Amino acid sequence: MYTTRQFTRSAVLLVTLIAVATTSARAFDGPDTSPAKEKELLAILRSDAPAAEKALACKHLAVHGSPAAVPDLAKLLPNPQLSSWARTSLEVIPGEAADQALLTASESLEGRLLVGMINSIGFRRNANAVESLTAKLQNSDADVASAAAVALGHIGNAAATKSLTAALATAPANVRSAVAEGCVLCAERLHSEGNAVAATKIYDQVRAADVPMQRIIEATRGAILARNQDGIPLLQEILQSTDKKLFQLALGTAREFPGSEIDKALAAELDNATPARAALIVQAMADRPDTVVLAAVVKAAGQGPTQVRISAIDALQRVGDDSCLSALLKIAVSDDADLATAAQQTLAVLPGQRVDAEIGVLLPTATGDTYKLLLQLVGQRRIDVVEDVLKALDHADQSVRSAALVALGETVSLGKLSVLVSQVIAPKHAEDAAIAQKALKAASVRMPDREACAAELAAALERSPSAAKSTLLEILSDVGGTKALQTLATAAKSSDDQLQDTSSRLLGKWNSVDAAPVLLDLAKTAPAEKYQVRALRGYIGVARKFAMPDKQRAEMCRNAINATRRPTERKLALDVLTLHPSVDGLKLAVNAMKVPTLKDDATAAALVIAQKVGGKGVDVSALMAAAGLDEVKLEIVKAQYGAGSTQKDVTAVLRKQARNTPVITLVSGSYNTSFGGDPSPGVVKQLSVEYRINGKDGKVSFPENALIILPMPK
Repeated sequence: MYTTRQFTRSAVLLVTLIAVATTSARAFDGPDTSPAKEKELLAILRSDAPAAEKALACKHLAVHGSPAAVPDLAKLLPNPQLSSWARTSLEVIPGEAADQALLTASESLEGRLLVGMINSIGFRRNANAVESLTAKLQNSDADVASAAAVALGHIGNAAATKSLTAALATAPANVRSAVAEGCVLCAERLHSEGNAVAATKIYDQVRAADVPMQRIIEATRGAILARNQDGIPLLQEILQSTDKKLFQLALGTAREFPGSEIDKALAAELDNATPARAALIVQAMADRPDTVVLAAVVKAAGQGPTQVRISAIDALQRVGDDSCLSALLKIAVSDDADLATAAQQTLAVLPGQRVDAEIGVLLPTATGDTYKLLLQLVGQRRIDVVEDVLKALDHADQSVRSAALVALGETVSLGKLSVLVSQVIAPKHAEDAAIAQKALKAASVRMPDREACAAELAAALERSPSAAKSTLLEILSDVGGTKALQTLATAAKSSDDQLQDTSSRLLGKWNSVDAAPVLLDLAKTAPAEKYQVRALRGYIGVARKFAMPDKQRAEMCRNAINATRRPTERKLALDVLTLHPSVDGLKLAVNAMKVPTLKDDATAAALVIAQKVGGKGVDVSALMAAAGLDEVKLEIVKAQYGAGSTQKDVTAVLRKQARNTPVITLVSGSYNTSFGGDPSPGVVKQLSVEYRINGKDGKVSFPENALIILPMPK
């Protein structure tokens, strides 16, 4: 018997040969199917070209071939290497000549090649091959007999059907599955042609045969569908089967069954099934939304085993409507936590145009847990009943007030935003402050007109007590936009230290380049130095984080360097230039080398930038020469990393990273990562390097993770 592995090995060999030949074989991929192109391909088949090149030609004949190509392709059918490639073309070339070529070859071949011919005959559904294929059902090679059975199934005419049904009872066990498959194919064809009676007979014959379960499953599905409404009893029988695969088949078949009678059958079966199966049946019912027996699903949700109830509650997310609202509300406030949670989740998404309206009707008169639940649903479903929700803000129960605030956060319009603002500025109950702040934020960030929203918040800021001002600034930061930015900038310059602190912090994490001018101004004019530093770092962060033209980034770094004398922030600006290397950044770094306190850091930055920019093909030699830094010939003689007597030789690593400048950039800022591990965990380490620049020897040591800049030897 020929295994899949044998077929795969042959296919891999031919694909490999084709890959080798592709460079020499011409490609015939164009849309032109002229006789000239076909002739060119046939010339390859008639030549002494390698097998791989001929296989490629066969492949393209599947597109460009005509009946004229059949004789040449037929000659290749006995060839073990080219047979499958020839069949690929013959399967799609129109006309009886291709059919006859495959049929003729099938009479003289055997084994794997014969199986291939039979598969191609089945693909073409050659009715003239039925007699030959019927004879091959008796072939001693099980692969050949099985292929013949499936091919007869694909042909599916009356003669093929007769041969297969006759063979079903007598075929050897190792062929019977393929015969059953062929029978099912014939039955499917009969069913599609409208002959359901004949199809049903064949399906039942397969179901009664001694064949693998997969074939019984296929036949059972067909038998149910072919019977149409008369198939419902059989489907019910299968639903009650102890075999899990048949039960799953019944569920799948029920989902595609026509009409509404099957829905009644499924509903009836709920009472007889085990909880595990009933839970699955409910899901199948919900997959038929147009005809589902909704009352049965609601009943299953309201009583019975918990497993079934949870499944039914979940199913109502797809098929429920306002008629389910009362039952779900009752479950959602019950003592069973699992059921209550499931019902609450379903209520949040329950479909139906009238659900929201019904919730709005129930809200004013609701009490207890139901009242709180309805408020939660108003927020989750964003139902516009703001006036009714506002009344809940005076409720004695804090949890009810919290639910109302959350609902307002999800539903209030800009015109009613002042309601939430007042709850933040002057809450009626101190314990509501935190949830009111969250609600105001939720409402503010979803407003379609953020500038109008920011204006509303800014106006509230002026009349707010100190304790609420920072909260409003936080929300303004989340809203964003021009007005919010201006408001934070003004607050950052106020005399109130808390406002300065909050605003400068928020401006430092502003999520756009728009904050840059404001931050730069604060870096120069903020009332306190600590806020000037914070603003400058925020300004540098903008240059670091956001996309912008190289010239603009370099200008921002120049502004940062000029705005302070603190080395830390100046070095941060230089770091931005190395992170985003450009010619403009290199010019700035070279210029910064003239500042004594920046010389070393600026030199290192210039070297790194020059290396990165030069690696992209930009000529930076003139700039580096002007900076007094010409290219050097660098050799790493020896490099060790470690502590005391524990040293790791990292010469090869440094040699790999060394270029034509005195700076060496590692793959990571961590020596341990760059050098493949920590030679002395928990101990302070150093890197020792012996090197040669332009023929002169040098030696230097660096503390762990320091930037590696090799001094010029004297």
